[in-house]
Amino acid sequence: MNILKQLVIAIYKLLTKVLPINHRIILFESNMGRNYTGNPKAIYEEMLGLGLDRSYRSYFILEDMDTKIPGTAKKIKRNRLRYFYYFAIAGIWISDTRFPRYIIKRPDTLYIQTWHGTPLKKLALDLDAVYMSGETSLEDYKRNFYKNVQTWDYLVSQNKYSTEIFRRAFGFEKEILEIGYPRNDILFKKNKKEEIYKIKEMLGLPQDKRVILYAPTWRDNEYYRNGIYKFNTGLDFPLLMKELSEDTVWVVKYHYLIRDAIDWSDYEGFVYDFDKDYDISLLYLVSDMLVTDYSSVMFDYSILKRPMLFYCYDLCEYKDTLRGFYFDFMNEAPGPVVETTEALIESIKAYDNENYKDKYEAFISKYNHADDGKAAGKVIDLICK
Repeated sequence: MNILKQLVIAIYKLLTKVLPINHRIILFESNMGRNYTGNPKAIYEEMLGLGLDRSYRSYFILEDMDTKIPGTAKKIKRNRLRYFYYFAIAGIWISDTRFPRYIIKRPDTLYIQTWHGTPLKKLALDLDAVYMSGETSLEDYKRNFYKNVQTWDYLVSQNKYSTEIFRRAFGFEKEILEIGYPRNDILFKKNKKEEIYKIKEMLGLPQDKRVILYAPTWRDNEYYRNGIYKFNTGLDFPLLMKELSEDTVWVVKYHYLIRDAIDWSDYEGFVYDFDKDYDISLLYLVSDMLVTDYSSVMFDYSILKRPMLFYCYDLCEYKDTLRGFYFDFMNEAPGPVVETTEALIESIKAYDNENYKDKYEAFISKYNHADDGKAAGKVIDLICK
C-alpha cells in the first residue's frame, strides 16, 4: 500500500470517529465497483420507481466514471478521498460483494449484503484449497472472509438451499432475507413478447433468428494478475458458426472478473459479445436457450423455464481440484452436460424439452421458490422501516 493511500486511510479512520452518520445517504456497489448491474442496481431502480430518490441521497461506487446511471444518484471513484468520506457518513450500505478490509463499519450503519449468486461451487469457509489470484494461504483467506462477513447486518438469499449454505460457509449468524434476488424481478416484469422485441431492437439482435446465450464462469487458477481473469474456453467457434449460423446467433457474456479483449470480427453476424459492464438480465430475456458451465446464471435463467445446456470441457478438474460442488451437478442439471463442441452442437440440434421436464421442474422447485418479482421492494421495506 503506497504512502498516499495510507494517509487517506488514516484520515478516514479519524472521520469515522468525529463525523455524524446520515441515515438518508445510501452507498451502492456492484461487483467491486466494476459495473452498474445486479442486485444493487435493481434495488436502486426500484427506489427510483417509488419516488424515494427524493427522500434518500444515493451514491454508486464505480471504477468507470463514465458509467451511465438513471435518476439522481451520484458516482464515486473507488479509493479516492470522497470514497472514504461517504463510507464514513453513509447510514446504509448495499453491495453484492465484500468491501476491502480497511473499510470500517460503524455500529449505526445498516449494511445489506445482497451477494451475487446461488452457490453450485464451494464457497469461503467450505473451501479445501484456494487458487484465486492474490490469495496465497487458505487459512488467511478464510480468516479474512469470516471477519468481513461479521460486518454484514442482513444477507439476501435466493432460496432455502442457499440459506443453509450461507450460514455455514460464511459463518453468518444474523438475519438472512430469503426473498429471491432483486436482479431477477425484471424476469417477471418484462418476460413478454413486446418487451423482448424492444430489447432485441435496442441490442441490435436479429428478430428472426434463435438467440443462444453463452455465459460461462471464471476459473480460479486462470488469471493475469490479482482480480484479472482470462476468458478461456475450449469451444470451437469456427465449427459453431459453420453448423448453427443459418438460423442462430451466439451471444457471449463474460463474467465481470474477465478482462480479456476478444476480437470477434471473424464471426460477424454470428457472435454478438457483451462485456462485463452489461447487465445480463436483458440477455436472459432475449435468449431462447442458455449455454453455461458452473455459473450461477443457471439458477436465475431457470425462472424463464427455457432450455439450458452445460458445456463443461474441464468438468473433472473443476469438480475435483478447483472448487468442488455442493450438489450432484450431473444428476440435477436440467439439461445435457457435454464436454466437446461437437457434442454441444448435437445437443442443441436435438434438444427436446420433454427429455428434461422432470429434472427442470425439480430444479425450479428447489432454487426458484422465493423469486416472485418483488424482492427489491422487500429490501426497500427494510430500509424504510
